[in-house]
Amino acid sequence: MSREQLVELERSCRSRSDLAGFVEALRRDLQENPDDWENPTLERYLDALAGWIRDMPGYFKNQGVEEPKQPSWNLVARILHSAKLYE
Repeated sequence: MSREQLVELERSCRSRSDLAGFVEALRRDLQENPDDWENPTLERYLDALAGWIRDMPGYFKNQGVEEPKQPSWNLVARILHSAKLYE
């Protein structure tokens, strides 16, 4: 799966089913492209996931948009995808 395809799947997450498919795509991407992952182990991925969630207000500020009051399926996908590379 290409990086562009993964980004498109992330952006198109609008339902529980979409998110489940995106998580499966992330797993495939890790298997097929492990060198593209900054956080290829579960321990590192979960650490990055927690860090991105904590720093999420800064992400929205940098994007110039208000942080959502309630997360959407799309935001959950963005969080999961961001943990792939977050340091």
